[in-house]
Amino acid sequence: MLASLIYFFFKVALSSNFRLPPNRWRALMQVFFKSRDPQAHEMQDLVQRRMRFVFRRIDWLVPKATVQLSDVNGPRGGIDKRCQIEIKSDVVGNIVVASTARDWRTALDQALSRAVRFLTRQWRRGTDNRRPRQRAIALSHGEEQPG
Repeated sequence: MLASLIYFFFKVALSSNFRLPPNRWRALMQVFFKSRDPQAHEMQDLVQRRMRFVFRRIDWLVPKATVQLSDVNGPRGGIDKRCQIEIKSDVVGNIVVASTARDWRTALDQALSRAVRFLTRQWRRGTDNRRPRQRAIALSHGEEQPG
């Protein structure tokens, strides 16, 4: 039974009519969670889901991410919930983003939006080759570029 299922899977997967997007077989982004606060541990599942949702379009840039939730003031209250996200990327490098808010959900969302914005900005800077090429063309013709 198992052998026939494996045979069928490979027959379908290797046929010319069966095409999957190239990232379908890639491993999921690894999300590590760290916290000393017992209330923050209740948010571990939410953190995993939010990370995967926010990075769903650029998850190929982020193979590993670490989220740390901490309570800065302890039980005194106030704006003291801190979320730190560390992203390790082969393309962009290491990125560390932190946010502090009244509750962990807000701190997490702020840090995630800041991390995605920074990551896409850095990736676009690395792939935008118009400016150096225009400068190289001008220099090859003997023209001097201003500034």
